[in-house]
Amino acid sequence: MSEHNRRIVSRPAPEAARRLAPRLAARAAEHDREGSFPAEDFTDLRDAGLFGLMVPAELGGAGASFSEYATVATELARGNGATALVFNMHASVTGALGAVTEELAEALGVPDEALAARDRLLRAAADGAWYAVAMSERAAGARLSQLATVYQPVEGGWRIKGSKTFCSGAGHADGYLVAARSVDDPSVVSQFLVPAGDGLTVEPTWDSLGMRATASHDLHLDVTVPADRLLGGVEGLALVVAQLMPHWLVASYAAVYVGVARASIDAAAEHLNARNLAALPAVRARLGRADAAVAAAQLVVAEAARRVDEAPGDADTNRWVWRAKLLAGTTAADVAASMLEAAGTSATRRGHPLERLYRDARCGSLHPATSDVCADWLGVAALGGDPDRDTSAPRW
Repeated sequence: MSEHNRRIVSRPAPEAARRLAPRLAARAAEHDREGSFPAEDFTDLRDAGLFGLMVPAELGGAGASFSEYATVATELARGNGATALVFNMHASVTGALGAVTEELAEALGVPDEALAARDRLLRAAADGAWYAVAMSERAAGARLSQLATVYQPVEGGWRIKGSKTFCSGAGHADGYLVAARSVDDPSVVSQFLVPAGDGLTVEPTWDSLGMRATASHDLHLDVTVPADRLLGGVEGLALVVAQLMPHWLVASYAAVYVGVARASIDAAAEHLNARNLAALPAVRARLGRADAAVAAAQLVVAEAARRVDEAPGDADTNRWVWRAKLLAGTTAADVAASMLEAAGTSATRRGHPLERLYRDARCGSLHPATSDVCADWLGVAALGGDPDRDTSAPRW
């Protein structure tokens, strides 16, 4: 077991994240202002062993549950939401890979050599490698069935060509989870773990309203990867896995935005106490409502996570997954706006924590699945329909 893993075993992951949060918070304003990537934060995450959080214990990781991930993500986001969001992408890759049990692998037709390749990627994560996600595209968003990036078999591997957008951590990760459609059959969507290096070009396009430190630049691919970089070793698994494990594509963001919302309350309380405004009943009422709203959202996220751990992919579980994403995104935006109003005009100045948190919180409803898509999914389910299929446009 590596030194990183010894640290995470000796100190529970939520405690490690809680201890890191103040360090992340101390750097957040500078990286937000400059739109720069918080490399020091990721050194801290690596040193704490958190890159191995979702890696099974037998492969050198912490073997955390989805509930434990949610707690860690919330704590990190109280420090810096942008850092927590990028970490979420890595956890989504390692969590989805680590969740492929022998029974699921057999049902999906995953060959033994693909499982061995998966184990190598997970061991690398436990030893400090981290992965980004390259899924979204400018004309398709996150809808896997509409991707323009394509792949085809070549001697010894696969040729992948296309462009991705909103690739958080672009230019810094050790590898990228890339979704692409088959040249031979566009209905077949597969995923590859593409190593950083030749054939990948980062175009610095990220200059956004919020989450400015995620380095979510465009990524252009014209690369050949070895055969074992096809995840699962079987073409066409991407859409299947999206429906089997929607928690990684949908609800993993939720815990991050609960943390951002809670950080907004923390920052407002500090500001109000420092300016002797805490005696105003209207101000206290805003904090009280915000506290209750965030607690409610956190309970929904926790319930969704508990159900994911106990019955992943179950219909009731998936409904909670979509509820969690919807409530976390809308709650973060509402709470951050209210805390900014409670604090007053001085908190709108660039560099004030509440100004940054307000902008970061606005992004929660926009991540796929957006709040409107989540609400529509839940509405179809409430009407007794199949929310994955009874729509005019494909979810994925």
